[in-house]
Order: sequence, then structure tokens, then C-alpha cells
Amino acid sequence: MIGPSTFAFDHVDRMSDHRGLFEHAKGPMRREEHGYCVDDNARLLVVASRERDQGSAHRLCRLALSFVLGAQSIDGRSRNRMDRDGRWTDDFATDDCWGRSLWGLGAVAAHHSDPTIRRRALVGFDNGVRQRSPWRRAMAFAALGAADVLGDDADHGPARALLVDAVEVIGPLPAGSWQWPEPRLAYANAALAEALIAAGAALSNDLALDRGLTMLAWLFELETPAGHLSPTGVGGRGPGDVAPRFDQQPIEAAAMADACWRAYTVTGDRSWWEGVEVAAKWFVGGNDTALPMYDDVSGGGFDGLQPEGANTNQGAESTLALISTMQRARSFAPSP
Repeated sequence: MIGPSTFAFDHVDRMSDHRGLFEHAKGPMRREEHGYCVDDNARLLVVASRERDQGSAHRLCRLALSFVLGAQSIDGRSRNRMDRDGRWTDDFATDDCWGRSLWGLGAVAAHHSDPTIRRRALVGFDNGVRQRSPWRRAMAFAALGAADVLGDDADHGPARALLVDAVEVIGPLPAGSWQWPEPRLAYANAALAEALIAAGAALSNDLALDRGLTMLAWLFELETPAGHLSPTGVGGRGPGDVAPRFDQQPIEAAAMADACWRAYTVTGDRSWWEGVEVAAKWFVGGNDTALPMYDDVSGGGFDGLQPEGANTNQGAESTLALISTMQRARSFAPSP
């Protein structure tokens, strides 16, 4: 593996300024002209909440928290994009940025060591959790934050209600061999399975839990045909498509690591630990091109894996996916 998870925080620190985390990079250099987004600042909240409140993680968590809270409307919806001059450029909505903001706020509210930061995050979570989205992934991301909040406060009714609704929106599995609630895989696929596993465990809903575990086992088998992770590419994947599929994105490896970590912690089944390890190995050459997917000088994660090699731009999403995956890989080791 590539060393402590804090290694890549140095790159995230360089990718940010006083407003927030910039979205894109050219190589290791941030591209300020493309501005910022809530999606990435919410992802930063998730990974920062897993670290000790010191160094870069200390500054970045507070920076991202202010950014995400500043994107919220009074009714709990969220904007996503801000230009380099600090102007919001889109409208309030309940799409992925809303879901990811609840994930980040819920993670901080449940896990951060500073009670003042936890309270600020919970206020934002409580505001956003009043909303609902028709989109599966937005509800799945929100459900992960709600599961964290409910794990910290079993009497938090709004978090429980959102989990119930997320199970409904993600939907049932079809009959036959395609064990997925959508006709095609898209992006952050394992997050759908993880949301069902988290919701099933939090709600004592065995049907949701079993559905999530079934989806994850099916997805892992589909995406490891040669023993290494070969995730669905940006074009998606349907029943008749053959792997490998490119352009492969680091968020797929991160979602797989998170989901397998969740399955392991919920079930105690050590076979799920293999999924975390396989996802981590994808970043260090255990992939379809046998090339590393990070820069060992900057600590940044590469933006995508293509047939001819890596896209060596080191944007926020990719680096945060790297951090998240390595955090899960190092969180604990299963007993022999």
C-alpha cells in the first residue's frame, strides 16, 4: 500500500483555498478557472471525519463544512457549483449534491471529535433531511449520512424516516440473472448496495439488508472476472456488455471499498474483507493495465484509467477516492 492515508491530504490541501476545495487539476496543479463543487467538498467531509482533528484534516474539515452549509437553502435543498470568484452558478436541487451533502454532514455529526463541529454539521443535516430526491444515487448517498446519524442517536426520527424512503427509492431486484435494480450499471454503483446494507442494519430490516448483500456480491463477482477489480466505465454496463469497460473512475473503487467494509462490519463475514483489499490494490496496479493510479510525489489520485494508461490529472474527486479507499483498507485487519 502507499503509506498513511494522511499522505494524500497534502494534495487536497494544495487543491483548496479560503473558500473551499477546487474541483479539477491539470496534473497536480489545481485549475481554479473550473471553480468548486459541493460534491467534492461533501466527499472531503466524509474522509476528514475519519481522521484525527489535526494538521490538514483539521483545516479542511472546517473549510468543507462551511462550504457545504453555505450551499444549503432554508428548505434543505443544495446548490452544487461555485465559480472561482465565489458566485453560485446553479439552482437549489435535490440531486447528487444534496445527497452527498447529507452524507458528509451526517458523517461529521456522528464521528468528528470536536462537539462544536458535530453540532454545526447536525444542524445542516437536520435541515437537509427534510427533503427527498427521486434519484436512486442521491437517496443512497443521503442514506449513508442518515445511517451514521442514527447510529449515533437511535431516536433521530428524521434520519430513520429517510432510510425507510431510501430503501423504497432504490427499489427491488428483478427476476433473473441481472441482480441489480437498474437496467444498466452507471456510476458509484456499490453505493446503492451499501445504502441498503446500512439501512437494513439500522432499521432491523432483514429484507433490505439481504437485498444489499445480494447486490454487492453480484457486483463484486461481475467486476472481478480475473481476480482484480475491473469496474464499470463511464459509459455504464448492461447485461450484454463485456469487460473491461473504460474510462474507469476511482470513485468506483472507493464505493466498492466502502460497501465491502460496511458488509464486513455488519455481518462479521471475513470474505467481505477481500473486496476492500481488491479495491485498494486497484490504486497500486491491481487493475486492467497494471499501472498505479496515484502520484507518489504529490499524493494525488489519477482521474481515470484508460486502455492506454492513466489520465494523470489529479482532481479532487479522484484524490478523495484514493484517501477513502486507503482509510478503509487500514481501518482494521480481520482476525486470523
